[in-house]
Amino acid sequence: MISNKAQCISPSATLAIDAKFKAMKAQGMDVVGFGAGEPDFDTPQHIKAAAISAINEGKTKYTPASGTVELRSAVARKFKRDNGLDYSAENIVVSNGAKHSLVNAFMAICNPGDEVIIPAPYWVSYPEMVKLADGVPVFIETKEEDGFKATAREIENAITDRTRALVLNSPSNPTGMVYTKEELSAIADVAVKHNIYVVSDEIYEHLIYEGEHVSIASLNEKIKDLTIIVNGVSKTYAMTGWRIGYTASNAQLAKVMGNIQSHATSNPNSIAQAAAVAALDGDMGCVEEMKKAFVARRNYMVDRINKIDGVSCLKPQGAFYIMMNISKLKGKNFYGYNIDSAHTLSEALLEVAKLALVPGEGFGAGDYVRWSYATSMENIKEGLDRLEKFLNKEF
Repeated sequence: MISNKAQCISPSATLAIDAKFKAMKAQGMDVVGFGAGEPDFDTPQHIKAAAISAINEGKTKYTPASGTVELRSAVARKFKRDNGLDYSAENIVVSNGAKHSLVNAFMAICNPGDEVIIPAPYWVSYPEMVKLADGVPVFIETKEEDGFKATAREIENAITDRTRALVLNSPSNPTGMVYTKEELSAIADVAVKHNIYVVSDEIYEHLIYEGEHVSIASLNEKIKDLTIIVNGVSKTYAMTGWRIGYTASNAQLAKVMGNIQSHATSNPNSIAQAAAVAALDGDMGCVEEMKKAFVARRNYMVDRINKIDGVSCLKPQGAFYIMMNISKLKGKNFYGYNIDSAHTLSEALLEVAKLALVPGEGFGAGDYVRWSYATSMENIKEGLDRLEKFLNKEF
């Protein structure tokens, strides 16, 4: 028999589409995929060298459950350098990827029935993580014309006596939007007024192309005490497979999250931790080179999409995703597929055009499909050619 909780958890839409894409690829099909949320660049050489040195030096044993002192100290230095935030090693918990950090955070703050506010579109795993922690996700529907951002007023209107936390993701997956300092300040005032936690997912902080990243925790001491910052090395340093994420929070929360992790997984990979120290303390030149490529790809993709009849998109300010509006295609028929949803369109594109996109339903945005431009310009051009050909019924 399967538990009731397990039966309520939906599979990851992004991983599901990527798995189908890879299966088709393995069968020799000429399929182009835009589903995976990982940079297509290799991990920088100095980071790989640090991992090799760690192996040769015998750093292959258990570490403290919350991570080595060396890495937690490197994370604290990063927060001071990049965000103007003072944390010590005791405020940091290193986990098996930022996804694991988020699970720890929700487990630490949620009691059964507690509500967690999540602006939509949202990253697919937030609601399921809240449910795993016995919480209740509460959604705020944002509008494209507002840049897909929730206002302080909308957030306050969603607060009830059961509200425990708010999830913020800036830069955002899947929209690429970035909250301004002024917007964050207004949201911080609401959180402090109602004494709710802010789970601030800042994994894309270094992938911003317009504007600047501001951590909500940096605004004042009151909101800092209520904020759990979630970050990691996966996106910034092209280290998705290394599985190193981390949180910064008040010491009491950090201790609780460390306790939870000690029973769930124990410590993150010791070799990957050594590599993460090199990443966080190293030169950012490799990141700047990656950003230049992302800017060129984003600009090309936005320009092409907005020239194709029936679809449109906003220009994202950060991350490496584009949410393409497909509402004008609903009710139309393509190759025997009656387009009644983003899921149906994605299914038709995959079967007919061999083009893999992620339907927006998994993000709480049924009028959109998500593209990732963490792939080569060659693939981007080919994918957009296939989209245009599909919509013109040229297959």
